[in-house]
Amino acid sequence: MGDARRVDPDADGAVPAGDDRLLGPRSGDDARRRARAQPLPDGAARLVKFEAPRGTHDVLPSEQPLWERVIGQAERLCALYGYRRISTPLFEDTELFTRTSGEGSDIVQKEMYTFTDRGDRSLTLRPEGTAPVARAYIQHGLHREPQPVKTFFIGPVYRYAAPQRAKFREFWQWNVEGMGSDDPALDAEVIQLFAEFLHRLDIRGSWLELNSIGDQKCRPGYLEKLDAWLDEHAGELDEDTLAKRRTSPLRVFDNFPRKPENVQRALAAAPKIGESLCEECEAHFAEVRRYLDAYGVEYRLTPTLVRGLDYYTRTTFEFMGEALGAQSSLCGGGRYDYLIEEIGGPPTPAVGFASGIERLVLSLTEQGAEGGTPEVEVF
Repeated sequence: MGDARRVDPDADGAVPAGDDRLLGPRSGDDARRRARAQPLPDGAARLVKFEAPRGTHDVLPSEQPLWERVIGQAERLCALYGYRRISTPLFEDTELFTRTSGEGSDIVQKEMYTFTDRGDRSLTLRPEGTAPVARAYIQHGLHREPQPVKTFFIGPVYRYAAPQRAKFREFWQWNVEGMGSDDPALDAEVIQLFAEFLHRLDIRGSWLELNSIGDQKCRPGYLEKLDAWLDEHAGELDEDTLAKRRTSPLRVFDNFPRKPENVQRALAAAPKIGESLCEECEAHFAEVRRYLDAYGVEYRLTPTLVRGLDYYTRTTFEFMGEALGAQSSLCGGGRYDYLIEEIGGPPTPAVGFASGIERLVLSLTEQGAEGGTPEVEVF
């Protein structure tokens, strides 16, 4: 502490803008000159104007603390729950997504950034994170490790969709995946993890919607009933819903809260998958609810809740929020017991979720949250 005598007692006082003391050294400091602030040249306004591509955005230094708060909390909780980080390439073989998401899904039909490389290979910027993690699980023999293999991923994904508030073409996604177990306790664990995340960040006005969409045993019989009902009531549905029916009848319920009110009223009378669950799926769903009750996680049973990707089975869930001014999804997920087998791996039940970082940051911003001032080390 012998150098404490050199501390300027006025050092914590405000220095007026433009004060030359900001540019030069103090006595005893390194004598190198500091760069002066310089205005843009007179001709700068005439330069070509470049902006971030439509549907993308910059995260400025002033915004970084809130991003770090969100991502840091996600990382800490994943570590606490035993989930390990995994990273995958930004692009994959296109077939990985067409096989897993479904040829008729919005992602495959409208939203993928696909290109052919110089080796004449069709590649796609990842539109979601689960299929790449499943591919890595197979490729690197993770099925030979103790199961379940619990991983998380945080990184950018790409979808060509109409840019809206809190909806971008390049956005950051947080994925949590538990692969190698059909235990309903794992379903409840990933749900409770995100509920705890919202609690720790104090994101208010959110709720959990929950459903089961059955599996390959009970879903075919249900789809026959649904198809018959849709034939009778096709005149009550809009073109978007009819188009979804042509690719997958279950998808008529996709984005149910955002459908026109008359379509919602019509579909409310349609047969629901919950009425046709087999004994095994019904028992699994009951156990998921029992675990959530034990955790103290509240939920709303939502029989119209399906996911927009073909690989989901049994449990589906979505955390909704009102912080952005309208009902908005903060997190969506569910079980995908056949995905890994579909792309060449062994039969491997799995469950997980995905959450958009930008939506979480905007939710906090709307509540007036601040990221805090980064710590500065002084030498």
